[in-house]
Amino acid sequence: MLAVLLSPLYALVQVYIVRWLIRWLGVCRKEFRRFRSRLIIIAVYIFFASAMGVGFFLPPGPVKRFFVKIGNYWLGVLLYTILLVGAADILHIILKRIKRINQEKLRSFKVFVISGILCAVGIAALSIWGIVNAGNIYTTRYKTVIAKDAGEIRQMKVVLAADLHMGYNIGCKQIRKMVEKINAENPDLVIFAGDIFDNEYDALENPEELISILKEIKSKYGVYACYGNHDIREKILAGFTFGGSKKKESDVRMDEFLERAGITLLQDESVMVADSIYLYGRPDRQRPGRGIQTRKTPEEITSDMDLSKPVFVIDHQPKELKELADAGVDLDLCGHTHDGQMFPGNLTVRMMWENACGYKKEGDMHNIVTSGVGIFGPNMRVGTIAEICSIDVVFEK
Repeated sequence: MLAVLLSPLYALVQVYIVRWLIRWLGVCRKEFRRFRSRLIIIAVYIFFASAMGVGFFLPPGPVKRFFVKIGNYWLGVLLYTILLVGAADILHIILKRIKRINQEKLRSFKVFVISGILCAVGIAALSIWGIVNAGNIYTTRYKTVIAKDAGEIRQMKVVLAADLHMGYNIGCKQIRKMVEKINAENPDLVIFAGDIFDNEYDALENPEELISILKEIKSKYGVYACYGNHDIREKILAGFTFGGSKKKESDVRMDEFLERAGITLLQDESVMVADSIYLYGRPDRQRPGRGIQTRKTPEEITSDMDLSKPVFVIDHQPKELKELADAGVDLDLCGHTHDGQMFPGNLTVRMMWENACGYKKEGDMHNIVTSGVGIFGPNMRVGTIAEICSIDVVFEK
């Protein structure tokens, strides 16, 4: 419903930008002042601006994939077009009020052309860098000390990944890079903290190859996951969800995919790792998924545990940190935030989360939030990185 209400605003923004573009091109070259040339510019602009909407209504297949991918690139370009063109216009309005500035020069074609060139270069640079940077996966390392007895285990290498968002944006190439990074760490335990899928199972370009790639993960004590808010069957357009108020659940094919890939899904349940460590996977706080109406509280999670042993929790969203720490959890592994993914989101996201990304100590509990492997929406990362987290956990009695 909100998407429908905001659609007129989206249309007005497009009119503002295309009007600015036509005017600037017309000043740069007289050929762009012709009616035919302007029609071509408008037609090309409409193609890109409407691509995500067209893709939304198409049935699954190569044509839908093409339009959705174009639309996702366009969202990133649009963001920086709005920011830079809007900033240029605001700056121009401010300068017009300063009497010391030569107003005739300020209104000249030369200043207008230079302003447009600077905006175009800035938009192109940010967009290209964002696309390239989104495909690079880094390894961020942490070391934690847990003052509990883990039996014969004195040290454990845990690799955390999250927010793969496999679908139209993320496919075999990115997942293969991730698996290579994971295996390079020689992990004892591998954790996926939710948003493995990007809502639509049919968006997977090659499920069989993805399964084959994920099965190559080498982990001494196994590979475990929890679901996130996008691991459900749901239609999405530009970040807005559709499907009504009914409970949304994972596609059964998602569950089967993980099982075949050798990934154990934990849904409000725990397992014992090496008979020494509790590992608990929480369902998403907003969309707990199939068979779960209300997820267990931190107190309920640990109520039947021997808290002299280490307790690890996988929770997609980094919430209830104090409650988890008070309940005796030692290591809380999360994702969800993408660290804001794209500037200026990487600045504003820190106002929304107690730990938006990285490490935080809450009481005796270590909380680590990864910025994720994949992306959601715009196929770019600006001001953030795609990463896996390699965590050296030392146990001291």
